[in-house]
Amino acid sequence: MRYNIIGKNIDVWDKTKEMVEKKMDRIAKLFPADTEATITLSLEKQVATVEVTIPMNKRYARAEVQDADMTAAMDKTVDILEGQVVRYKKRMRTKIRNGADAYAAEYAAILVPEEDLDDEPLVKIEKVKRFAVKPMDAEEAVMEMELVGHSFFVFRDAETDEVSVVYKRKNGTYGLIEPEY
Repeated sequence: MRYNIIGKNIDVWDKTKEMVEKKMDRIAKLFPADTEATITLSLEKQVATVEVTIPMNKRYARAEVQDADMTAAMDKTVDILEGQVVRYKKRMRTKIRNGADAYAAEYAAILVPEEDLDDEPLVKIEKVKRFAVKPMDAEEAVMEMELVGHSFFVFRDAETDEVSVVYKRKNGTYGLIEPEY
């Protein structure tokens, strides 16, 4: 695995690069050798942020962690990425077993040792909720979301008649997800 280490508001010295490479080597075995990971390190107001993005065969494994200590943030990021890749590999293996041969090449491109894949369930859905999707504009959907106290809200766009989602971002602003066909 190759590493592209970027520093924002921080100088990335050799010791820092060594620490990042050592931590990332823990999960390097999960990816093909020619994979390039982009690691962004930043420091703002005594809070270290580590963001890692790794392309995975038409998808991305991504994790972002904030902590007071850069090393601790890096450890948590690697743990998150490892969990994502193992879960993804399990899903692909299940789809292949169920007869979806289209996933066989994608499964083979992600290297995860079989002993890391136990037979625990992939996802446990605890509750199913059904509701009417009303036509409205994005601003009205944000107001509805705030009224119900959720971090996202599904609605039908009054102009396009497509199902869309508004969500509250970490920085307090709002985002809109629109379908693309």
